Amino acid sequence: MSADVLLGLQWGDEGKGKIVDVLTPKYDIIARFQGGPNAGHTLEFNGIKHVLHTIPSGIFHDSNINVVGNGVVIDPVIFKKEIDALKKLGVDVSKKLLISKRAHLILPTHRLLDAASEAAKGKDKIGSTLKGIGPTYMDKTGRNGLRVGDITTPAFKQKYDTLVAKHKQLLAFHNYEYNLAELEPAFFEGIEVLKELQHIDSEQYINKAMRAGKKVLAEGAQGSLLDIDFGTYPFVTSSNTVTAGACTGLGVAPNKIGNVIGIFKAYCTRVGSGPFPTELNDETGEKIRQVGREFGATTGRPRRCGWLDLPALNYAIMINGATELMMMKADILSEFDTIKICTHYKFKGETIDYLPYDIVDNAIEPVYIEMKGWKKDLTKMDNIDQLPVELKDYVAYIEKQTGVPISIVSIGPDRKQTIFMEHALVK
Repeated sequence: MSADVLLGLQWGDEGKGKIVDVLTPKYDIIARFQGGPNAGHTLEFNGIKHVLHTIPSGIFHDSNINVVGNGVVIDPVIFKKEIDALKKLGVDVSKKLLISKRAHLILPTHRLLDAASEAAKGKDKIGSTLKGIGPTYMDKTGRNGLRVGDITTPAFKQKYDTLVAKHKQLLAFHNYEYNLAELEPAFFEGIEVLKELQHIDSEQYINKAMRAGKKVLAEGAQGSLLDIDFGTYPFVTSSNTVTAGACTGLGVAPNKIGNVIGIFKAYCTRVGSGPFPTELNDETGEKIRQVGREFGATTGRPRRCGWLDLPALNYAIMINGATELMMMKADILSEFDTIKICTHYKFKGETIDYLPYDIVDNAIEPVYIEMKGWKKDLTKMDNIDQLPVELKDYVAYIEKQTGVPISIVSIGPDRKQTIFMEHALVK
């Protein structure tokens, strides 16, 4: 048995949480493979909105196991808040949630370093969520980090103190003022909650499960265009958000990757700084933001909005080897008489159909086609036959330009507002 991968094909916020929740009944194990509390996976059902930051989005189902993989970084403070919220909803995390011993911990000083570094950049800041993600991954690659497996060892406090001492030196370099004594109690309370959960060798667990015929869905965070290697550097996250990240973030061999499900919005959004070729700094962009409720689930920051970008989408499809696509928020574009799609860029005097190396320091101009809008309320439709022909044309055009089938069209935030297309692979 292989592991399917579900990830975002844009700059994050594509709607991965909803789709994982929808698909969870088809899988035995849902496993997060990278990122941390900078993620905000939103699920909505029974009229209630839920936002998960670290815990896999299959946690609300009773029939599956959820794994936080080794590639994830965990903030015990935020993690405890998530656990507390789930317990209030009657979710028994003790039986359904497993944590990799190899997952790294975000310390309070990691968050302080994140804030100090971003403040020092001034107008050149990258738009960090200030969750301590980058400094934690830096300590991981620098071989200084603390892992979940450390918290039950006698040497944990000594290791913690050693790393904090190093961080204090860096904070002094930044001349950054802070009060660590105010932050540490909540951190150690979170550590105690982590101790109560099951810690596993996740690479062993997942591979053994696959050999036993269990179905695994690897859940990514952020989006492909934020990948540390292949995103719009330096305005990226600190982990590999693409399919390859599932291999390193879970210990799954490349030849064990099965279906790759790419999630994208019917338009584009981006939070924070960085290039965004189709961004709309006008009434249309503001209308998409307001109708689509485009505000960050983690930070609350307003998202930048623009039309769908096919060169960027095709780039992400190529890097990930996407085998099927799922289009989110089609209902938001019901407001428009005409809809634009970026098909090419004008870049350095040429018209190109691919995402070039450096769009940070070089001007890039999108080339659009226009399509007729559907101008119908989609939110109460429940099958493909009810979809307006204009939306079907929009889907067909994207499929033709990408060469990948669209198996789901989302028409609202609730798990029920999901249309399975005729060639869906996971009905």
